[in-house]
Amino acid sequence: MNWSDFPLMAGLSSILWLASVAFLYFNKNEKLNVIVDICIIAGIFVLGYYISNLWIALERPPMRTLGETRLWYSFFLPVIGYITFKRWKYKWILLYSAVLAIVFLGVNIMNPDTHNKTLMPALQSPWFVPHVIVYIFSYAMLGASSLVAVKGLWQDKSDSLEAKTTLTVADNLVYIGFGFLTLGLLFGALWAKEAWGHYWTWDPKETWAFLTWIAYLIYMHFRSHHPRKYRLALWTLALAFVVLLACWFGVNYMPSAQTSVHTYTQ
Repeated sequence: MNWSDFPLMAGLSSILWLASVAFLYFNKNEKLNVIVDICIIAGIFVLGYYISNLWIALERPPMRTLGETRLWYSFFLPVIGYITFKRWKYKWILLYSAVLAIVFLGVNIMNPDTHNKTLMPALQSPWFVPHVIVYIFSYAMLGASSLVAVKGLWQDKSDSLEAKTTLTVADNLVYIGFGFLTLGLLFGALWAKEAWGHYWTWDPKETWAFLTWIAYLIYMHFRSHHPRKYRLALWTLALAFVVLLACWFGVNYMPSAQTSVHTYTQ
């Protein structure tokens, strides 16, 4: 299985996720809600099966390019959305996470990567897989929290109880995501020491990774000291995700990225 099979597998996962969401919103028979679980899990399984086979075909972890990281993001988002839905029973989190995952799959279909088996020496490290997996999982957790923030900003401003409940969900996602983000930073520093002989050099990617970490730390600090300022907290969380996106995608388009040691797509 290779990249030419991706549109079919991505399409199948997308159809299953959309079917799950449609059934969740329009089904009136609660006894049939198991179909929601079956469809969402089946879609995750299909994409996971594709990633596993792509890994085998490439003879390396499919984590080198932006397109490959988007693939993992599309895999983790529905997983997190489904677990969050089962825990707090919010239908919209399953809808938002599924739709965002489908958008990322669509981006990969419209803008496919050139995949090859080559890994530059710096990536041939035991730190490569844990660093990337932990980071993408944290991005998915924090992305899910940003979906909660957007939902909260659309809510009735006078409904403080709903805002408090929404932020409780966001807080739990951020706490977990921030923990994994911190692990990703630590793994990256250890990897850098092994590959280049130093833990940190304020490379553009490292700088934006640190800014992302600081942005979510500010959010948690704000929530701790101003627990009743719901909307300002939601705006802080939404802006933190903008910083995360700049770190993930935006830094690659900055002039300084041309000299970055984190450029692996050449």
